[in-house]
Amino acid sequence: MSSISTSNISASSCSSTCSSTSSSSSSSSSSSVVLRPVEVVVIVQVVVLVVVVVLVKVIVVVVVVVVIVVAVVVEVVVVVVVVVVVVVVVVLVVVAAEVIVEVVVMVVVLVVVVVVVVVAVVVVEVGLQ
Repeated sequence: MSSISTSNISASSCSSTCSSTSSSSSSSSSSSVVLRPVEVVVIVQVVVLVVVVVLVKVIVVVVVVVVIVVAVVVEVVVVVVVVVVVVVVVVLVVVAAEVIVEVVVMVVVLVVVVVVVVVAVVVVEVGLQ
């Protein structure tokens, strides 16, 4: 079997190697993140952009809801106006029909009265002769 020679390894080299390894591992684990001003500006810009996009979406949703509500209200108002106009026209037609019927009846009665008077006058004149 071959034997491993440890004559080349000294205690000081081992301790310096071990201490440098442990210090590098401890420095990497305990280092804090320090942002540069450019990174801070980029992060702030991204946050502002996200906030603006969310606000724009909220505004668009609110505008769409308002437009839908206004459209429904306008549609209801138009339907109510159309119904009122139809009712008024029907009432006017009925009233006009009643007035026309009354006028026709009055004209017929007037014609009958005139005919009766004329016939009576003719009968009286014929009877007197």
